[in-house]
Amino acid sequence: MGQPSNPRIQHGPLKDLEEWDDFVKSRYPEDASPAAAAGNGKKRQEFRNFTDTTPPHVREFYRQNHSKQTRDFVRSKKTEYLSKSRAKMGIWEAMEFLNTLVDESDPDTELSQIEHLLQTSEAARRDGRPDWFILTGLIHDLGKILCLWGEPQWAVVGDTFPVGCAWSPKIVFHEFFSLSPDSRVPEYQTRLGVYQEHGGLANVDMSWGHDEYFYHVVKDYLPEEALYMIRYHSFYPAHREGEYEYLMDDHDREMFQRVREFNPYDLYSKADHAPNVVELRPYYEDLISKYFPSSLQW
Repeated sequence: MGQPSNPRIQHGPLKDLEEWDDFVKSRYPEDASPAAAAGNGKKRQEFRNFTDTTPPHVREFYRQNHSKQTRDFVRSKKTEYLSKSRAKMGIWEAMEFLNTLVDESDPDTELSQIEHLLQTSEAARRDGRPDWFILTGLIHDLGKILCLWGEPQWAVVGDTFPVGCAWSPKIVFHEFFSLSPDSRVPEYQTRLGVYQEHGGLANVDMSWGHDEYFYHVVKDYLPEEALYMIRYHSFYPAHREGEYEYLMDDHDREMFQRVREFNPYDLYSKADHAPNVVELRPYYEDLISKYFPSSLQW
């Protein structure tokens, strides 16, 4: 099966997918880590005065995300995509495919998707991280190709969260969950919902998006730490707010240390300076070949 043709990209409430990343970064300033907050006497909640100044189109994105990410929707998307019958392509080929996802309104002002991925991986490389960690930085957002297969923004990016149980009040724009059909399912409105205490995140349905999809594409090839970083890097209610520990088992809590290590590279590595893709490509193609076959099912 060859690479699918690129449909006309429809813009949603966000101007482009990077706008969600920028919004998350504004919610969690680089100096707002628990250690930094403890050092200056501020509570972490004080860093989160963003709702009144959030652009209307970002609020609209979260309204759609929270009202439509139901448990039935998540399960339908798993059925649709986890057969991995959309395409057959290699990792670098997928990066080039993702590179066609651009902001048509002003394409000259944004770095390409490949350049954003390289900024993350190069930051990890400069810090002497293991090669699998560097590779994870390079590929972690490749699931965003869902947009190129016609998925709306709210089903591709956004903070991820469990479905089938009560929503944490610390999820951004929590009030929009009142619009979800799941809010009228009593079983889903309890602390555990359909899950077991400390039953493990592997048994929990997470909201659908690029994290969950790409995890299933690469789960047979990477170390477990890398897979947690890919699958849960948008699970901000857990790794930045400390929520949902009652759904985690001991192994989840151990692995989330890696997710937290990865988060700063995801959020804070972006810069105006563009990496030299031609110069860096041979190094990364060698690294990719160490972990992946020449083509994967998508």
